[in-house]
Amino acid sequence: MTTCQDTIRPPARRAAQSREWRAIVILILLIPVLWSPPFLFRYFLYQPFNIPSNSMAPALTVGDYVFAAKHAYGYGRYSVPFASSWISGRVLAAEPAYGDIVVFRATKDTSSDFVKRVVGLPGDRIQMQRGRLFLNDRPVTRVAQKKAQAGETCGVDDDATAKLWRETLPNGASYLTQDCGDDDQLDNTSVFTVPAGHLFVLGDNRDNSTDSRMPGIGFVPMDNLVGKVTRIFWSLDEDGEPRFERLGKVE
Repeated sequence: MTTCQDTIRPPARRAAQSREWRAIVILILLIPVLWSPPFLFRYFLYQPFNIPSNSMAPALTVGDYVFAAKHAYGYGRYSVPFASSWISGRVLAAEPAYGDIVVFRATKDTSSDFVKRVVGLPGDRIQMQRGRLFLNDRPVTRVAQKKAQAGETCGVDDDATAKLWRETLPNGASYLTQDCGDDDQLDNTSVFTVPAGHLFVLGDNRDNSTDSRMPGIGFVPMDNLVGKVTRIFWSLDEDGEPRFERLGKVE
């Protein structure tokens, strides 16, 4: 007796119909989840993030928990859950403004979320000279503030101090920056010209931030935006004690 070598296979059309029905059933089952208030809030309105470093000090420090508005700049592949890798562009797109604190994915590391401040828009010329930000060949207005304890935000002992500056961008956005030293590695750069569809971002802790000045981050594509940081909703110190004075709108 010989064995039949032909394998019986269901028609391709029947298999395709089966897959379609399975997809429909799964979608129906997911509807209550997709439209539940917690899901909508987290993935389409405001997503919570915790701050793991002091690169944005003094505005954001280790132990802060923030909300990022997902709708602020429209929805793209990194702000929408389960988005496919082939999706490009953004729906309901809006351009960030000078001074916005944004959550984004870097071109060279799309698996991690980064948080920095926008200081350059498409077409802008950005440069650092002796720790001062220059925008389109003009120094950005800044006013010296009272020195503050640096501590771990500068990677030094608790008794060290850091210079604080109130920096004001052309649109009026004003915030504090921290300077841990004079003429450090990142205090003097070449001129960066921001390409179309991209942003230039800096950490407020200018001497301790991996940002657009470095190849690891570089210019940030607007399509890589996740959201705009709007407020600190919770904060804990190194001992796990609440820091209620840090709660509220982010400057």
